[in-house]
Amino acid sequence: MAKKILIMGLPDSGKTTLAKLLAPMFNAVLLNEDEVRKEANDWDFSEMGRSIQTNRMKRLADEAIQNNRNVIADFDCSIEHTREDLNADYIIWMDTIKESKLEPPKNFDFKVTHKDAQMFSFLIKQEILDKLKGLGPHD
Repeated sequence: MAKKILIMGLPDSGKTTLAKLLAPMFNAVLLNEDEVRKEANDWDFSEMGRSIQTNRMKRLADEAIQNNRNVIADFDCSIEHTREDLNADYIIWMDTIKESKLEPPKNFDFKVTHKDAQMFSFLIKQEILDKLKGLGPHD
């Protein structure tokens, strides 16, 4: 069964770098927030704009899941309800920027505390494989 993984955090926290390493490990569709906004030509970061972007990311992720594809969503998700709306199976919090105004997530599965995507990608991969079933090529 396909799973949805969210990598969330502030801009420049290392989300995309980590996502690019994890996506091939799980043969996952990679949804990058900036690329999705670019495709939609929508750079509205108001509360309404963020809500629209969350719905867009959720729709694209759900379409991939329906096609039995794992998804990695590389997405700020700076407000708790947007994280809930995305409904990820596994949440990675990029807590690498200490002067953060990000509402810290109440629930997450893995907290990245410094920028070392190579190391964290292997740690996270193993934890995800241990915690979630259905991500491997033969599951």
